Amino acid sequence: MTVLRIETSVNRENSVTRKLMDRIISTLGDSEVVTRDIASDPLPLIDSTWASARVKSEDERSALDDEALALSNALIAEVQAADTIVIGAPIYNFTIPASLKAWIDLIARVGVTFRYTENGPEGLLENKRVIVAFASGGTGIDSTADFASGYLRFVLGFLGITDVTFVAADQLAVDAESTIARANAQIDALSAA
Repeated sequence: MTVLRIETSVNRENSVTRKLMDRIISTLGDSEVVTRDIASDPLPLIDSTWASARVKSEDERSALDDEALALSNALIAEVQAADTIVIGAPIYNFTIPASLKAWIDLIARVGVTFRYTENGPEGLLENKRVIVAFASGGTGIDSTADFASGYLRFVLGFLGITDVTFVAADQLAVDAESTIARANAQIDALSAA
C-alpha cells in the first residue's frame, strides 16, 4: 500500500496534526509513505500561465506551458499512485491553511482529476481513502465556524474521493487533554476497522 502524507502545519515539534498523522500512519501497516511537506516547502499559487496551459491539449502546449504544469503533474501523479492519503489540516482562521488550498488548486485539473459530463462533474480520483488529521484551538469540527471540514469533504468528493474520515482534535484551547484522547480513540477505531 502507498500512503501519501500531506503536511501543512507551520509548527514542527508542537504540531498536533503532525503527531496525529504519525499515529495514523503507524496504524496503516506495512506501507510505502511518500511525504509532501508543503509547509516547509511551499507550493506556488496558480497564475495566468498555469491557467492557460491547463486547458490546452498536450500537442498545443509550449515549453513554457509544460514548465508551468510540471509541478501540478508531479502532485497529481503522487495522488494517483496513493491508496491512502493522510492530510494534516490545522485550522487557521476558521479554514484550511493556504498551503493546503494551493495543493488543491494544483491537483484539481479538468480532464485529469475531474471532468464535466452531460450529467454534471465526475471525479476521476476514485478508489482512494483520505484520513484528515483536523486540529483547532477553538473551532469545533462541523460547527458554524468550521469552514474547513465541509470544504475538504466537498472538494475531495468533487475529485472522486468519497472515503474521507476526519480525526478531530478540535477545541484544543478548551480542553487539550480530552480532545487529544478522543482523537487517539478515533485512530484506534480506524486501526480496528
